[in-house]
Amino acid sequence: MSDEEIQRLLRSAKTIAVVGCSTQAGKPSHEVPRYLIEQGYRVIPVHPSAREILGERVYASLADIPGPIEIVNVFRPADEAPAVVQAAIARGARAVWLQQGISHPDAAARAREAGLEVVMDQCIMQVHRRLGL
Repeated sequence: MSDEEIQRLLRSAKTIAVVGCSTQAGKPSHEVPRYLIEQGYRVIPVHPSAREILGERVYASLADIPGPIEIVNVFRPADEAPAVVQAAIARGARAVWLQQGISHPDAAARAREAGLEVVMDQCIMQVHRRLGL
């Protein structure tokens, strides 16, 4: 995606589900969601066993989250991307964002075929800051 497309996505989105959100302060998968909350996004943590992260209720899977999800931000290994993308498609998400160091071209192609926007191998916090949003 171009910077303009990413800027449009980040400006229009309000709800971001973070798959692999961490309970441990200091880890990128905890600090990036904290940053997103500070920027005014509604962050929904997805973690298999936690109950609350960053003051937000945690869900075990994307399927368990009530209401719309606009961006699915992924902090999981690349080999889990196809399953996360499939869940994002099923949930009607607008976009899938694979964090820095994570890419899966086949999963990205599947997401695009289903009409989702895709960002791979980029940190959503770093991009948000770089674009001055």
